[in-house]
Amino acid sequence: MTKHRLLRIAAWIIGIPALAVILFLLSAWIGSSIPRNSDWTQPERGIEIMVGDNGIHTEIVMPLVSNVKDWRTDFPASDLPAPNRPYTHVAVSWGEREVFLNTPTWGDLDLSTALNAATGGDGLIHASHYVRPAPGPSNRPLRLTEAQYAKLVAAIEAQVPSPEDREVYPGYADWDVFYDAPGTYHLANTCNQWTADTLAEAGVKMGSWTPMPGGVMKWIEEPAAN
Repeated sequence: MTKHRLLRIAAWIIGIPALAVILFLLSAWIGSSIPRNSDWTQPERGIEIMVGDNGIHTEIVMPLVSNVKDWRTDFPASDLPAPNRPYTHVAVSWGEREVFLNTPTWGDLDLSTALNAATGGDGLIHASHYVRPAPGPSNRPLRLTEAQYAKLVAAIEAQVPSPEDREVYPGYADWDVFYDAPGTYHLANTCNQWTADTLAEAGVKMGSWTPMPGGVMKWIEEPAAN
């Protein structure tokens, strides 16, 4: 085999995955820019939630207790290693089981786990308990009417098996935990897509396909600096 032919083969081997990544990112940008609930506007009064983003994964942060919902039955503090703190909020997200359970840091994510998740993996709910979380660029407040919040609650409740019908898995710290959840994770149905779909169920203006966290967060304004 000639050197020229070897170089052409190497270019194909490198180029095809690179092209696939470029097409995925372009599709994600286009899909996340097509709005659902395009006529929605944030109400002046209502229940404040937050949408958190760690750069890879998004979560929905809600008051632990409100006029609409008391989450302490669904996500009891007794499931946590540190149950006695004065928790005020619970953050709920969804993701792939093996990634959640075996990657306490993103540096622990190996190629085989990532590929398995991308092609199909079981879902888990992640519940993190917070004490007075502060708003910021990566934790953006969002106000809903009580009726809209009730729709958000119903969408999340549909994804959370009752305490007697689920397994509890240790979290990464003493204030978070994982639970069994329905759904299959894959590239078209990522953790960030779950966040967007759940917010859209409440009527919030949100992108149509949001596999990346930026596709979710770009629809939510950063809080004003103090």
